[in-house]
Amino acid sequence: MSIRILVIDDHSVVRKGIRMLLEDEADIQIVGEAADGTEAIDLLPMIQPDVLLLDITMPKLSGIETLKIVSKQYPGIKTLMFSMHNNPDYILNSVQNGAAGYLLKDTDQKEILQAVRMVVNGDLYYPPNASSIIIKSLVKPGKSIPKSNDEPVAKEPSIWSKITAREEQILTCLVDGMSSSAIADRFGISINTVANQRASIIRKAGVKNTVELIRLALQNKPQQ
Repeated sequence: MSIRILVIDDHSVVRKGIRMLLEDEADIQIVGEAADGTEAIDLLPMIQPDVLLLDITMPKLSGIETLKIVSKQYPGIKTLMFSMHNNPDYILNSVQNGAAGYLLKDTDQKEILQAVRMVVNGDLYYPPNASSIIIKSLVKPGKSIPKSNDEPVAKEPSIWSKITAREEQILTCLVDGMSSSAIADRFGISINTVANQRASIIRKAGVKNTVELIRLALQNKPQQ
């Protein structure tokens, strides 16, 4: 079955360029184009895309505002932010609002296809520079220890203490940025098994998605 893509960018030349890069792929179908977020939102119920390639800076409704609506109303759609800006604020806003990945507009065809295919399979795609920005924002110094006369505060068990040994291996790989296929190859298991184990970890962690899981795992990761 083809991966259905909606391209959203206020520059027609960009939309045309993306279409030319992707439309000859056997597993890709460009099902529509939109010049702004408002137009895109109106199209979603009609064309039912699997993936959005979404520009960040657009008139009427920005990419981030569009992403917020899509994440809330159409959680099954995967969104790849597509921007000319390698800006930490844009990248972090994308992560926080549910984007499955972030690509720069000078990204080549091979990487765009890799990103699209990864996010459809439930993975995230953030290139090294973006991943570095995300990890630095998640790893923050610990809070100071309460004074001795303070009331003790009950500590929520770490996600690392709630999961099985195999799930711990899977979570470690996710934190390291590995894709489902790479994890499957490492442990000699199927991609479906990886997906099921990831879903189990997310359920035990009490979070909504892989982004929130990785954030929690990094915050609570045991010291080596």
